[in-house]
Amino acid sequence: MILYIAKMKLSDFNTLTFDVVGTLIDFEAGILNWFRPTLCRHGVTKTDDEILTAFAGFEDRHQQAEPDKPFTQMLPLIYRDMAAAWDLQARDDDAQAFKDSIRFWPSFPDTVDALRELSTKYRLVAVTNADTWALKYMSATMAAPFDEQVTCDEVGVNKPSPLVFEYMFKKLAPLGVRKPDVLHTAQSQYHDIVPATELGIATMWIERRHGKESYGATPKPEKVATPTFHATSMADFVRQVKEER
Repeated sequence: MILYIAKMKLSDFNTLTFDVVGTLIDFEAGILNWFRPTLCRHGVTKTDDEILTAFAGFEDRHQQAEPDKPFTQMLPLIYRDMAAAWDLQARDDDAQAFKDSIRFWPSFPDTVDALRELSTKYRLVAVTNADTWALKYMSATMAAPFDEQVTCDEVGVNKPSPLVFEYMFKKLAPLGVRKPDVLHTAQSQYHDIVPATELGIATMWIERRHGKESYGATPKPEKVATPTFHATSMADFVRQVKEER
């Protein structure tokens, strides 16, 4: 007897949970937009890859040391680490300015239209390592797309901790949302795709750095998980949803 296992379809889900920073918000552009003029002011020259790789390494270090610290609060610490590595005199006002710059980090060009389209078919939920303060600004940048949100300061720990996803399901349970209803959508293997896969959560990997060799400003994962679905952008995700229909 031959058993046929039905392949998952995008229409099987009613809720999309989203990583925000890196998936919907172009944090690499935000980081570079702040660091380029700051380094120029100090007479220091670094390539984009050097800036992003340094950021990723120091974020990973702080993530491992203090998994309960919101991403937003890591930013001044990461700036100080980067300044020290490049023999710059770290300034308190620059540390605060780097944190505050998150208010102006841009969304990817396809984010707003994609979320608007997806909102006609799915419940949209933000699940972010940023805190409530930062998400307020990022959400405004994206035209306030979310029906619900889960932030680091709410949970008390960061992704990739499984506690974030456990908390997420507890928060969504009163809405009748179960694990089979959820498709977790993210660009980071390190923060999202690997831990969600290990918990049996269906995933959509938005491979924002498709075709690029490095991981950019995202820490390199110890392993790479095979996602349930794969897209190279949010626009590609929407295209797949439309084609399936």
